[in-house]
Amino acid sequence: MRSLTELTHVNDPAWPVLQELFRSSPSRPEMLSADPDRSLAGLEQLQVTTRSFLGSVVVNCGGLLLDGGWLRVFGGVGSRRMPGLAEVNGFPPAVDPAWRPAGGLVVAHDILGGVFVLNGSDAADLGRPGEPGQMIYFAPDTMEWEPLEAGYAAWLEWLLSGALDQFYEGLRWPGWREEIMGIPSTVGISVYRS
Repeated sequence: MRSLTELTHVNDPAWPVLQELFRSSPSRPEMLSADPDRSLAGLEQLQVTTRSFLGSVVVNCGGLLLDGGWLRVFGGVGSRRMPGLAEVNGFPPAVDPAWRPAGGLVVAHDILGGVFVLNGSDAADLGRPGEPGQMIYFAPDTMEWEPLEAGYAAWLEWLLSGALDQFYEGLRWPGWREEIMGIPSTVGISVYRS
């Protein structure tokens, strides 16, 4: 296992790039605060560096709320407002080199119950589409996994580019933004057509 020093003391950390993407994003991301000590434990468990978007999100924020909370991207350690990546994925209490998230790493949920997962090495064994290390989405409208054909960094950049309106076309309704205001980020909604 790499040490925390190896994971955090890197050339070209991704956080400044992400901060610029946050500032210019039409998705208006709200960054939740992080607990630095507990976030570092999550980074050590993941064994990714802060040069990566995933490592930078884990260390520098407790999560991201996009489009007023429609999409919840998990960060290092959660808060009352939203669970963290470690909690959602059941990280062990102490760093365990043998532990891997079963079925891939859950990195985000949307308000409708859609789930974004970073595929693990066992994706094919689980009957999931996409390659290991690529993002997949469990769609609440089809109840199926869909490959997104991108890694975490490209996926997060895509989210921040304003692509959510197109991605959720057909799932958003007139007045959705006003209706979801005030819904806690630990709660979803169920929508059906009669």
